[in-house]
Amino acid sequence: MVDDITRRLRTLEDIEAIKKLKAQYCSACDDDHNPEKLGPLFTRDGIWEASTMGRATGRTAIQQKLGELGRSGVIRNSAHNVFNPVIDIDGDRASGHWRLIMLYTGIYPDGSLHYSRIIGWYRDEYQRIENQWLFKSLYCEVEEAAPYTLDNPNPNI
Repeated sequence: MVDDITRRLRTLEDIEAIKKLKAQYCSACDDDHNPEKLGPLFTRDGIWEASTMGRATGRTAIQQKLGELGRSGVIRNSAHNVFNPVIDIDGDRASGHWRLIMLYTGIYPDGSLHYSRIIGWYRDEYQRIENQWLFKSLYCEVEEAAPYTLDNPNPNI
C-alpha cells in the first residue's frame, strides 16, 4: 500500500511540475516569445511545431524561430490561455493535451495594429532529465484564427 501511495504521489507531483512547465512556456511566449526563456524549456533535440508557423528542431533552432517571431511584431502583447490539461505520466516520459485561447495584437506591414484571437490545442511530449521536466516536442494546432475589434456594438454592456 505504501508503494502505491508513493507512486500516486509521484504521479501527482509530476503532473504539477508539467503544469508549471507549460505556464513557464506561456509566460515566455507572452514576453515577446523570449528565446532566452523558451530555449531552456526544451530538450536539446526538442521539437517545436505549429500548424500555421512551421517547425523547428533542436533548442538552438527553436530559440531562433521563436526569437524571430517575437522581433517581427506579428504577435505582441499576447495572452496565452491554456486549460483542460490531460497529462499522462509514464516514468520519465509523459504526454499532454491542452486547449488554447490566445488573444494578441500585432503590427501590419503598414504599421497599423490588428487585434486577433486564436482557438486551438497543444499536444506535447515531455521528458524528465536530471529531475526536471522538459518539452521533448510541442505541437500547436490552430483551429481558428480571426480578428476581433475593440469597438463595442452594444454600449449598454
